[in-house]
Amino acid sequence: MLYPLTFHPIFKERVWGGRKLESLYSKQLPRGVLIGESWEISDRPGDASVIANGPLAGKDLRWLVENHAAELLGPAKPQGGRFPLLIKILDAQERLSLQVHPPAHKAAELGGEPKTEMWYVAHAAPGAELSVGLKRGVARAGFERKVHEGIGADCLHRVTVRAGDVMFLPSGRVHAIGAGIVIFEIQQNSDTTYRVFDWNRTGLDGKPRELHVAESLASIDFNDFEPSLIESRPAGGPGLSVRSLTDCGLFKVDLIAAEAGQSLTWRGPLPTIVGVVEGRLLVVGDQVQVHLSAGQFCLLPAGLEEAKLRAETPSRFLRIEAT
Repeated sequence: MLYPLTFHPIFKERVWGGRKLESLYSKQLPRGVLIGESWEISDRPGDASVIANGPLAGKDLRWLVENHAAELLGPAKPQGGRFPLLIKILDAQERLSLQVHPPAHKAAELGGEPKTEMWYVAHAAPGAELSVGLKRGVARAGFERKVHEGIGADCLHRVTVRAGDVMFLPSGRVHAIGAGIVIFEIQQNSDTTYRVFDWNRTGLDGKPRELHVAESLASIDFNDFEPSLIESRPAGGPGLSVRSLTDCGLFKVDLIAAEAGQSLTWRGPLPTIVGVVEGRLLVVGDQVQVHLSAGQFCLLPAGLEEAKLRAETPSRFLRIEAT
């Protein structure tokens, strides 16, 4: 029988990365490297998360899906035969490229995979911004012209953010993450990104980074103007509240705030990922205990009968259901 599972993170060096995952979450980063992404739960080719706890330690998520799919996923739908979600923490110490992920109706034609995602801003420097969607009135021809002039970013809608803000990004929404932001990213299991513009910088190899202007123009939703941050109110009683962040048909995400000693019970039937934003959380299921601190994640398999989640300190955590 499966149990609450933790995984070793997979660190990705990025030209725009930094060392915040070390200072904020005590992650054991490789020395002398700018880490932009920590893939916390991944079933990508060549990047399958390795189980860190319990009797299955050393096996990976690819093995789990291949050998225990029904117990792991329950009624959730795999994506391309793989675990349906990819969970990351991003450390953007420099701004990311102007980019887009292809929508489902275009992805296969372009040779990629669709990717809808959600960002939870865990940390933001004063004045930090996200660029998301287009300014009202921007048309494809004008956008394309400005891209070729190197000023395509002028067409994007900009939003100043702080810790706790949330943005939903359906595939097809053009976007860029600004400098000084750490994000918990929940997304479809996809790694297709088309870069429109990358600020004329070089990559880790010293060469200009590849752009995908034609694919980007085919993918961008040119009717997507000035999206807002997700606004929702928490519900619940004293000491424990739940705020719904998104329910998009691919994943459902709630933010739960709990005072020390408060607990709740999870009973499937969908595979659920718990990611701690702040504080410490104890997860108990099938005689396995997992202690989670900020920046750590745990996967509750669908076949697990029940799990108890108890806040050991005042805590906030994401509850992510794969649907």
